[in-house]
Amino acid sequence: MKIVFMGTPEFAVPVLENLINNYEISLVVTQPDKEVGRKRVLSPSPIKEVALKNNIEVFQPKKIREDYQKIIELKPDLIITCAYGQIIPKEILDSPKLGCINVHASLLPRLRGGAPLQHAIIDGEKESGVTIMYMDEHMDTGDIISTIKYKLKSDETYKSLHDTLSPMGAKLLMDTLPSIISGTNPREPQDEEEATYAYTIKREEERIDFNKSVTEVDNLVRGLFDNPYANFTFNGEEHKIVKGHFEKKENTTPGKIIIPNKKSMGIECVDGIYFIDRIKPFGKKEMDITSYLNGLNIDAFNGKIVNR
Repeated sequence: MKIVFMGTPEFAVPVLENLINNYEISLVVTQPDKEVGRKRVLSPSPIKEVALKNNIEVFQPKKIREDYQKIIELKPDLIITCAYGQIIPKEILDSPKLGCINVHASLLPRLRGGAPLQHAIIDGEKESGVTIMYMDEHMDTGDIISTIKYKLKSDETYKSLHDTLSPMGAKLLMDTLPSIISGTNPREPQDEEEATYAYTIKREEERIDFNKSVTEVDNLVRGLFDNPYANFTFNGEEHKIVKGHFEKKENTTPGKIIIPNKKSMGIECVDGIYFIDRIKPFGKKEMDITSYLNGLNIDAFNGKIVNR
């Protein structure tokens, strides 16, 4: 049986590795190599590294909508995708006899889109999970084959959710594939009235709005940990919050910096204070708040308003 796998980031690695251990993968499709870091070193995707390590042919079209003939000519029996990063054209979807299936990191129809892990935390979801689904021409709207649920912890971060759901998704796929291959799998249409969306986080959405509640601020900080981090600006410089905690309080001034001592720094929100435990100042490495305050002119910060 000819299987084509399409994926790109670290999240998809356990999925591909499990497939390699149990099936024969004819081709791996992933995004083109990208420049990484300050030195702009051209680097392969995590999925490409796994494929090359296992001597599997790699195909890296810049635009899959325009460059897909190689996949069609292979005449695959099944195409499996996981966080590939581009919309798959109809020509590819129609090519395999067993269809195209996707491993999606949410409980569809909730959080369709490219950033379900981040939005699960940012949006205050109580549970998340993985869905195996058939693909169609629209974004994550195909029939559901199987799901697995996961209850989010109160201190869940993007990183912890990523590291939990990735192997869960790989196992769910392995448990589901035999029924797909035999044609005995269930398929359930999605309820459009229940649909929500998890679009890719924009750069401006990483900026913390302290006019929101402390819970919403905490959700954003945890949802963007450990990349790219939520941030605020002061004196024209961006400061990234790595970790924090909050306290409820009345009569606050949103955005006001509170430094009660050399070991504590908070910023007032609409209903409390968000205290920073770890911070990454502009151009510096991340550090705990005590180390940060030791090198700071506290009087120049205390009582001032951020994001101006």
